[in-house]
Amino acid sequence: MRPIDIRIYKTDIRERIKQSRRELKTEEKEKLDRFIASNVRRLFQYKYSDTLLCYVSTPIEVDTINIIQNAWKDGKRVAVPRCIPDTRLMDFHYITSFDQLNVGMFRVMEPDISLPIVNNFDKCLMLVPALAYDRRGYRLGYGKGYYDRYMSKFTGVTVGICYSSDVRYHLYHGKFDRSVDTVVTDKWIKKSQRQRRDRIN
Repeated sequence: MRPIDIRIYKTDIRERIKQSRRELKTEEKEKLDRFIASNVRRLFQYKYSDTLLCYVSTPIEVDTINIIQNAWKDGKRVAVPRCIPDTRLMDFHYITSFDQLNVGMFRVMEPDISLPIVNNFDKCLMLVPALAYDRRGYRLGYGKGYYDRYMSKFTGVTVGICYSSDVRYHLYHGKFDRSVDTVVTDKWIKKSQRQRRDRIN
């Protein structure tokens, strides 16, 4: 069997999914985002969590603004990521308002550096962004590795959110790629099948 160049493989899928998301009509995207937000709120892991770790979405990502607002309404603490310059690391900082965000690395909204950092993962649930997921919970991210590094030390619950059209039966992944506990889409909620291992080293 011919070896797969995982870099070319991932780049090809990334570009195809990015293009399909750009072509998604506003009304359709908003509907799918509402379904995903509702399904997140249905999770028993969400209901019993005290803190939500959540990215601040860009236009082609699953929208998280409504999810964050719901979390505040539900009495939860919310923390969002900030990439640490000159590293491939990030921290999650607690926020109480969107006014505490500024344009950061990669033109993504990030929290002010002065805000408290999450260092206790008890009853934490993290929503993990991706362009695609597979049935085992492995993700196709943006290629920077920030989330995989953070997830290697994170001991709370991880939930991947993604449009159902972007879910693949199988995604090849590297030895440092991390899978999530549960995948949530606009159509379904499923625990990942992480016991299957077929890594590419």
